[in-house]
Order: sequence, then C-alpha cells, then structure tokens
Amino acid sequence: MYSPICCRSCFAVVTVSFVLAACAGAQSLEHRSPKPNPEPVKPAAVVPAEPILAKGTSLQVEITRHYRVKVGEPIEAHLMHPIYADGKLAVAQNTALEGRVIALEADTKTRWHARLRGDFTPFHTVQVQFDKLELPSGPIPIAATPAADGAPVLKLMAPGVSPKQSFIARRWAEAKANLRDRIAYFTAPGKGDRALQLLYHQLPYHPERIEASTAWSFELAEPVNLPENTAALPAPAPTVSSSGKSEVWAVNATLSRDLTSATAKPGDLVEALVVEPVYDKNKQLVVPQGSKLVGKVAVAKAARSFSRNGKLRFTFQQVQFPEGYNREVEGALAGAATEKTQDLSLDAEGTITPRNKSSVIAPLLLTMLAGRALDEDGNLTLQTGVASNGFGMVGRIVGIALGNRNIAAGLGYYAAALSIYDNFLHSGRDVVFPRNTRIEIETTPLRAPVIKPEGQ
Repeated sequence: MYSPICCRSCFAVVTVSFVLAACAGAQSLEHRSPKPNPEPVKPAAVVPAEPILAKGTSLQVEITRHYRVKVGEPIEAHLMHPIYADGKLAVAQNTALEGRVIALEADTKTRWHARLRGDFTPFHTVQVQFDKLELPSGPIPIAATPAADGAPVLKLMAPGVSPKQSFIARRWAEAKANLRDRIAYFTAPGKGDRALQLLYHQLPYHPERIEASTAWSFELAEPVNLPENTAALPAPAPTVSSSGKSEVWAVNATLSRDLTSATAKPGDLVEALVVEPVYDKNKQLVVPQGSKLVGKVAVAKAARSFSRNGKLRFTFQQVQFPEGYNREVEGALAGAATEKTQDLSLDAEGTITPRNKSSVIAPLLLTMLAGRALDEDGNLTLQTGVASNGFGMVGRIVGIALGNRNIAAGLGYYAAALSIYDNFLHSGRDVVFPRNTRIEIETTPLRAPVIKPEGQ
C-alpha cells in the first residue's frame, strides 16, 4: 500500500526532471552563430639574403690610362677578376671602382738608378685608396686598405709541352725572343708615346706619371652589403679530359703569403685560397669557394751574381674543403698575374724564371761610339756628340760644349761600363709573388668528391 506522501514526492521529482530536460532541449534547439574559422597563418615571406663581401676580401684592379703622380689625383680602375660570395657571382669582372692618390713616397732605388744616368727626377711610389664601387644598380661606398704595390701587370700563361732543347738551342731561342721584343718596342701600337717617354728619360728632369695598365691589390677593411643579385650560379669552369684520364680543373686562387725565390726552400709550405667555385664536366660543384690549396715548394734557387736569375716552382697536393675534410690532388701552376717589370716566364712544368735580357750588342756599340771621340779624323763636334752617351742629354751637351775629345770619350766609356754592369755583372733577379697574387692552378683530382650545392 502506497503512502500519499511518497507518491507526492515521486511526482515532484519526475516533474522537476521533465522541466530540466525540456530546458536543455530548448537550449540545444536555439540557433547559434557559427564560430569564425581561424585564419590560416601565412608563412613569412622569404627575403633573399643580400650578398656580403666579407672583411679581408682581396680585390685586384687595373687602370686603362695614364694618371698624374699627385696627391688627390682621382683614379678610375676596373676589376681584373670577378668576385664571388657564398659560391655565387657577386661582382662581375671589369666593374668600375673609383679612388684617389692619398700619399707619395720616395722611390730611393729608382732615384739612384736614374741619377747615375743623368736623370734627377725625384721619383715616387704612389699610395692609392679606392672608396667607391660602381654597380649597375648604382655606386656604393667601400672601406678598403691603402694600396701601394702598383705596377704594370704581366699575365703569365703556361705554354704547351715543348721538345727538350740543348743549351745552345735555348740560348738561341732567348736571343730571338729578345730581338722580337726590341723590334716590337718600335713597331707595336703606342710607339709615339714610347718615343716621347724615351726622350723624357734623356732629360735631367721630367714629369712623372702612373702608367696605363698599372694594377693594385688591396683588401676590404669592412664588410660590404651588395644589392640583391638575382644571377644564378656562375657558369662552370672549363674542364679538360681525355679518354681514360681524369679531367683537369682550372682553379683560381690567391696566395696566402709572400713567396719569393730569394728566401724559399724546397719543401716549404705553400697555401692559396680558392676564390671561385669549380664545377666538373657534369656541372657538379667539386671545389667550393673558400677551399684552401695546400702544397710545397718543389724548386727554389735564389738570384746570384753575374746576372744569374732566380727560379721557383711550387705544386699543390691537397685541397682542404670548408666542410672540414681534405682530398688529394695533383696541381701545378698554369697562370699568374705578376708585376710586368719582373718580366717572368712560365714553362709547361710550372717553373717561373725571369727572362734573360742580357745582350752584348749594347755594350759593344757604346764602346765603339766612345772610341770615335779619340779619332783625330772627322768633325770634332759630331764625334764628341756621338761619343758622349753618359748622363743622358746633360752629358751630350757637356761633351759638345767643351769640345774635348778626352772628356767626350770618358763620358762614352762611362755609359759603356754601366751597360756592361747592367747586362753581365750585377746580381740577377728573383721571382717575387706578393701575398694575394692571383694564380691559376691546373689540378687533377685523386678520389675527388662531388659536392652538392645547398638546395639541390
């Protein structure tokens, strides 16, 4: 039998439950505005990194015309070689640079050499500083170290393999080459300017100038941010291969320290920094920029008395890659950019020697002309003028003005003695490669790797 109280309690519980369920249902049927979908996060735009030329980057520049030797003289030059940054072409070859002469220093050696020949011009060496790089997008300022090693440049290239010659055959070939050079002095383009300079050097004083084709080597004192360069990887360096043989790579590098035949010894360490990436015949990167070539001096002979010139040859046996591992190579010098006044030659084996400029013709001719002054027959003025070859134009004027055969002959024999000394008695010339000298090495890889560029 149910109690009325219990029935009422149950009825109340059921009623409350029904009401709560209805409310919940009403809430679930109520229209709700949909939640906005979150916006997708856009990836940050990839901004191409600007090429940066690091502090210490070596630049070699060359001028194409003459300039005055004067402090403040503006200088315009162009890059002799392209510049790479992170394996990509950053600044093209022949890009213009602007600078100025900032200081003059006494060239003591040249002064004494000239004074002994009657030229009292106070010769100087110039110090140049370049401060602007002319890019296609516009000029940008650069901070560079002063350059004081300016000299006309000579580009050496190794010839092909030549047959072995006897001592007499080599000397005959040298004599013919010297004769061709002397003939070219009077026949090659620019002979008018050379004639004017020859006349100037007969005077006791003449204006100085910075010669055309003078080159300087210097380094960046501060990093340089370049505008974005959209150029792709540079064209692969040419490779040479033959059937059954390894291909040969042409590696462009700069010497890490001074190297000269005067002090070098066989076995001395030689290091060079690779400044351009090298690709194989399949366009795969094999030697990245920034690698180091390590080798040794193979032949070194210092200059000696009686015009015996020095000799130098060095080879490379190892490439040290930036990634930290090394590979063996066989590398020999195939080309270099050196000071023209050294007048070096490079043979097929990579041996560098100064050209032999000794000649018996000049001393004999001067001696014969000096003796003409002592000949009693003939015109005195003409004979003294022909004989007085010492001290340039000053000596000639003095010999003619005094009209004294003995003085004229003395001046002539003095000139002949200087010629004999220059050709046979003085010490020979050494091979000198300053730091940052640009060299080209032909390397044959031994178990060389193929390095994949980033992103491939």
